[in-house]
Amino acid sequence: MALKSPCIELCAFDGPTGFCLGCTRTLEEARAWKKMTDFKRHQIINDSARRKKKIERALPAAAS
Repeated sequence: MALKSPCIELCAFDGPTGFCLGCTRTLEEARAWKKMTDFKRHQIINDSARRKKKIERALPAAAS
């Protein structure tokens, strides 16, 4: 069975990182999700914590 999308319907992309603020995928990853292998999907989901930290570091810089 295919891995479920991490989308939480909060589609807003951070400019500096390119990651969605809701699911941490890039726009390209979100668009290609249904065609990806489960291996690639797991890689994206497993990288979510690192991506969230990168977004958090970028947001204060954008607010300045």
